[in-house]
Amino acid sequence: MIKTIIHAELPTELTARAHSFVEEGWAADFNELLAEALRRFLESHSTRVTESLVMSDVQWGLHGNE
Repeated sequence: MIKTIIHAELPTELTARAHSFVEEGWAADFNELLAEALRRFLESHSTRVTESLVMSDVQWGLHGNE
């Protein structure tokens, strides 16, 4: 698998929690944890899902709960 190096600024608290997660054995290393988190985020925020949620909000805004 081809990999890309990404440099990112993360909040200190978030980084500390991620490192704790790795130290507790929930992920093999910090890179694996970040890759899995990004994968899950992208899966849960796919264009189709996002568009569906936006359309639902628009319908609610136009017609209310009735």
